[in-house]
Amino acid sequence: MRNWKRLLATTAAILTALVALVLGAGILLTDFLVDLWWFSSLEYGGYFWLRLLYRYILSGGVTVFFFLIFFLNFQVASRFLGVDQSVFYREEVGTLMRLAQTGSMRLYIPLSLVLAIAIAAPLYQHWEEGLLFLFGPASEISDPVYNQNISFFLFSLPIFELIQRELFGSFTLLTAWIGVLYWLEHRMVPGEHRPWAVGAKLHLSGLVFITALITAWGYILQRHGLLYVGDHEPIFFGPGLVELRYTLPLLWVSAGALVVGAACGIAFVQSGRALRGMLASVVVFAVAGGLLRLNVIPELLDRFVVKPNPVKVEKSFMENNIKATLAAYDLTDIKTIDFTASSSDLRIVDPHTREHLHNIPIWDPEYLDDVYQQLQGIRPYYNFTDVDVGRYQIKGQEEQVNLAAREINIERLPKEARNWENRHLRYTHGFGAVITPASQTGENPMQWFLRDLSLQSDVGLGVEKPDIYFGMENLDYAIVPNRLKIVDISSFDQDSSQNYTGKGGIPISSLFRKLIMALHLRDEKLFFSVNIDSDSKLLLRRNVVDRIQNLTPFLALDNDPYIVVTPKRIYWVQDAYTTSRWYPVSKTSRFAFNKDRKAREFNYIRNSVKVVVDAFDGTVDYYVADPSDPIILGYGKAYPGLFKSLAELPPLLREQVRYPKDMFQIQMGIYAKYHQTQPELFYQQAETWDFAKVGDKIVKPYYITTYLEGAPEMEEFTLLNPMTPIGRNNLSVLGVAGSYRTDAGRSYNKHVVLYKFSRDVQVEGPSQVSALIDQDPEIARTFALWDQKGSHVQRGRIIMLPIGKSLLYVQPVYIVSTANIKIPELARVILSLGNIVVMETSLEKALDRLEARLQALKISSPAPSPQPETKPQPSMRPLP
Repeated sequence: MRNWKRLLATTAAILTALVALVLGAGILLTDFLVDLWWFSSLEYGGYFWLRLLYRYILSGGVTVFFFLIFFLNFQVASRFLGVDQSVFYREEVGTLMRLAQTGSMRLYIPLSLVLAIAIAAPLYQHWEEGLLFLFGPASEISDPVYNQNISFFLFSLPIFELIQRELFGSFTLLTAWIGVLYWLEHRMVPGEHRPWAVGAKLHLSGLVFITALITAWGYILQRHGLLYVGDHEPIFFGPGLVELRYTLPLLWVSAGALVVGAACGIAFVQSGRALRGMLASVVVFAVAGGLLRLNVIPELLDRFVVKPNPVKVEKSFMENNIKATLAAYDLTDIKTIDFTASSSDLRIVDPHTREHLHNIPIWDPEYLDDVYQQLQGIRPYYNFTDVDVGRYQIKGQEEQVNLAAREINIERLPKEARNWENRHLRYTHGFGAVITPASQTGENPMQWFLRDLSLQSDVGLGVEKPDIYFGMENLDYAIVPNRLKIVDISSFDQDSSQNYTGKGGIPISSLFRKLIMALHLRDEKLFFSVNIDSDSKLLLRRNVVDRIQNLTPFLALDNDPYIVVTPKRIYWVQDAYTTSRWYPVSKTSRFAFNKDRKAREFNYIRNSVKVVVDAFDGTVDYYVADPSDPIILGYGKAYPGLFKSLAELPPLLREQVRYPKDMFQIQMGIYAKYHQTQPELFYQQAETWDFAKVGDKIVKPYYITTYLEGAPEMEEFTLLNPMTPIGRNNLSVLGVAGSYRTDAGRSYNKHVVLYKFSRDVQVEGPSQVSALIDQDPEIARTFALWDQKGSHVQRGRIIMLPIGKSLLYVQPVYIVSTANIKIPELARVILSLGNIVVMETSLEKALDRLEARLQALKISSPAPSPQPETKPQPSMRPLP
């Protein structure tokens, strides 16, 4: 009986201990477990383990490497420390020497480990760069100075510089430490001045020589570092005559003299020979090092050689900078169309031209946010975070549209309703989207393609599962399905709180998981809630940008993710970039990407990835849009299965792929100067551009649907960006960026065209057109009248469109109430052509009035060209 009781007690104790052990381990590993479950719920469990494995293998491998360097050298040194410690007067000195002599593990293991961790610590933060060092492929491009493969600079040079610094620190410390040990034994023992052991001499000589080699390697790496100097800014970036004709030879001389001097010094110590070689090397090294640190000679060269003949002397170096920068920012295939604007070209009134102007985006998305919120918010807890732009087939015709997702926002509820249950179990998702045509009239009510919670559409649009669990709001975690009976919250399934069918989410399938999640979120209500059952799932990281950043922190994200509405689901599309600051001789940029705390520096960028997030279940898919980018290819090799080919992107999503705004803005900011490819022009900077402004506000790039060469039967989505000369308001360039698809839509090709206006003819910029509008007496009287009736006038962005030999300017006019409720109303459309300005209630009427004004000025219209019997070609000037 007692044995039985003892067995039960023992079993209970063991089980209790096991449960306590499991719970303790779970509590200690809470964040790890939740991350593992989260990655696995997205079907990225293998990727999670790979990242973890790479991180700890690389970090651990570096630590072991430096540990072995220290430990093995200490062990070797211990073999040549043989003096009896009893001859020392001080006990602590004797004890230390005894430990050093015997190679004691008590001394060398902890000492080596501490030193290894301290030395290797800077490398821990750069493990992802180490990953690219291992997996980064060779590029097809070489740098213009040393003709070395670009991949060396992108992948190898950052790691080499880190390793060189750490090795230099390690061997300098080792040489000093072991030299002191040998010296202590040789000098501090009373009455004993025996010759150094041969092994000790060889060991110390080897350490000195290795330290010299590492130092020489540092000089060679400085040779590559010359490609990143900014001393010649703002004229050009990269090395010039001083760096490549003065500094570079001195670096080679210093490296060679250091190695030769170290070898001769070791030979002299070991055999008494090579003294002259050692002294000569020391002199050469000292002279070269002094010249490297002496600023007088570079200043004299700059003053008497470079500055009197800057273009002649620095011509090839400017060309290097131009060539490298254009390649680094993907600007080598820019096409330029010389454009001489003329107000006498009446192609604008041609009926075939008008047929293709219906997609001009009269409604500015900036003003639609208030309209959507007031007219389509419907419930207090819905919010439209951002208005996006897209194009859809509507009744067989390509239509440019504005659209926005109706997301959930708990902060809009009354304060007393913002409780835990409502926040996490009841108000879990937004619902549907609204879509309106971008071009509308000011004389009719707002036209809707998709509206209301009933998803009403007169043009056949609809969504099977319009619930939005993942979006742009700062969404807290949600738990679905759950046991609550949800009443009057829109969903495709009114019982969705109990029947959530999305693949995403971490299953709360056990009490242990429930406890771990409650600990991770620091929320005890999650653990004690009775409305959570074994079918429930935890939806985490529901903000689309946060979700992508947690999955792939090595990608920079565009500031304008956009929604795509399909018959099945609503999706978010996020453009992602790879960047580097290691492209040689390329101009450095600063830009703050989505949720960057501060602007990042880079001199290489590619829009390599299109990321698609399912708004219903949170699935994240990555599609490679630029397979020529070596960085994304390196990540693809490191993480097999993470990235998919763009050809795998579903057709309805592929149709919405576009040229991203951030990429175009960065490119145009660089090309504003670097389009001047001739060194003489580049030095003069006479044709440098700036972003067009109206007042103090930069005219932001905007999308418009127009024709592209190569696909005349399709209308394409293009991004326009006007540029002006530095310090002037007239127009220099109209940049047009877009994408066209080949191979039946299976590939994605970027395309940038510049309409470059003749310098001999004045072409009004946006601010000048705005001034012409202000000066029109009729328009001024109308605006003054509207401003006196409890409302004020707001003018939207100015849209520019090249048509034939003319440049058409379009600006919408809105009336906004001065009351608390602001619903902008499209009132008028202003057109400008040359010095002619007209305003009407619609684009069609404005075009009619513009034509009448042109005819009144007796400007003859060109005879219409004969039209082919088949589908007419566009009369709008095609963009290559």
